[in-house]
Amino acid sequence: MKEAVLVSIARSPRRSSLYHFTRAGNLPAIAGMDALLSSRSIDPAWTGERRQAAKEVPLGGRGATINAHLRIPDRMLADGVTQAQFRACLDRHVFFWPTWSDCRHMLDTYTRREPQTSFAVLQFDTVSLLREHYEAAKLSKYDSGSAPRYAAACTYRKSPAMFLPLREFGRTVDRLVPRTPSEIREVLIEDRAEGLSRHLTAVYADTVALVPDQWRDRAQPLADLRAREK
Repeated sequence: MKEAVLVSIARSPRRSSLYHFTRAGNLPAIAGMDALLSSRSIDPAWTGERRQAAKEVPLGGRGATINAHLRIPDRMLADGVTQAQFRACLDRHVFFWPTWSDCRHMLDTYTRREPQTSFAVLQFDTVSLLREHYEAAKLSKYDSGSAPRYAAACTYRKSPAMFLPLREFGRTVDRLVPRTPSEIREVLIEDRAEGLSRHLTAVYADTVALVPDQWRDRAQPLADLRAREK
């Protein structure tokens, strides 16, 4: 059953990879730990509080930058869910995009906001990564960390209930969560994703020289990824 679920999610070539967007300056710390940590694991003091700006923190003997929280209007939250509760939930997870199109939207957004910053995208084999993190993985039907342009017209509200444990995929009729692979908008792993090198298929960076030595054989120009069709 477990393997069948993983194969069904990755069957489409568009979802055979998972993408993680980060700052190129974070790559040495990520590669040094061979892991991606949730922001709560990196900086527990900020759990539940809104980061108004990106924050530099020590990580794995090196430095790293945690992104600011995007603003989510109160009307986008489900009844009984506070901003602090939902941010705390987000901060417990590492986020991946299941298609390049979704990841590119994030990349383009941050490039416009921070044109002087160098970014990177880590590409992983979907089945391999999720197999190893099966019990910690969750799926979302929506972009959980931001607000839609027309929030008042949305028919869903954000809450921890929007994150479906991977082991329950295909077993629910709840319209708040993805019921088919094509509905998956985000993949989350609670606390940390480890053993990255076993699952990593490519590292895209504005400057390939910024990719750590142990991943240099998988380094490619970010421009090549940008050139893909959405």
